[in-house]
Amino acid sequence: MYGDPDDARVAVIGGTGLYGLSGFPRTGTVTVNTPFGGASDTIMATKVDDTKVLFLPRHGRGHVHPPSNLPSRANINALKLLGVERIISINAVGALADGIEPRDAVVPDQLIDRTRGRQDTFFDGSVVAHIGFADPFCAELSALVADAAETHLRVHRGGTMVVIEGPAFSTRAESRMYRSWGGAIIGMTVLPEAKLAREMEMCYASLSLVTDRDSWHEGEAVTAPAIAANLEANADAAGRTITDLIPTLPAGRDCGCKDALAGAIITSPDLIGEEDRFNLSPPIDRYL
Repeated sequence: MYGDPDDARVAVIGGTGLYGLSGFPRTGTVTVNTPFGGASDTIMATKVDDTKVLFLPRHGRGHVHPPSNLPSRANINALKLLGVERIISINAVGALADGIEPRDAVVPDQLIDRTRGRQDTFFDGSVVAHIGFADPFCAELSALVADAAETHLRVHRGGTMVVIEGPAFSTRAESRMYRSWGGAIIGMTVLPEAKLAREMEMCYASLSLVTDRDSWHEGEAVTAPAIAANLEANADAAGRTITDLIPTLPAGRDCGCKDALAGAIITSPDLIGEEDRFNLSPPIDRYL
């Protein structure tokens, strides 16, 4: 058990190909049972420049959770219960826009949701809350992620990520449609994570590692082996980015993420069930 999880204000969620943070000392592990089930895997605790950081492999070690069945609510709630305020999500994505190439990195600033049937809110019981999600990523954290990544990767700042259901890749017709919508990259896992993190008043940014050009590109098809090769090439750069990023994170947060539920809860407090009060505490306590 990790001795002081409440001191770990930063977490990294690793995507496909990133199941640990190699080169970082493991100071402990923690298993969290949440009201929304168990997380994808045991959460590893480490230290980066004397800062405690938690690492959670999104798909589980050995890659056992497909995109459609990720325990996203449990993952985000577990990190919240451990005191995390900032989440750096590392994602494998395909390129939709011209000029974005495999082994580049993108730090997106917008999302288009093409998922279906995923549990994408904590507020589906006796508490109704409508968060603002116009800007789905934390701008403050995203800028710091891009700054840290530029030393190790060719980075594109901003851009729209299209999130599809998966696990199959897009058809050529779908891929071309997403390009026409202004999509820059395409992935399968940032949603509902980003939305759930906002509901938990946590900052969320994505370091999206480009593995392919998606299926719009004539003469190319997306294949798992090609993705794996490019991910392996980028995994070390992702680790070095985290090393550079952590010392630049300010102690406090000036963004709106920390107060995302202010004015969002519209249910009368006397009508909120005790189970929901418990399950959603934190973050709803200070608003009731």
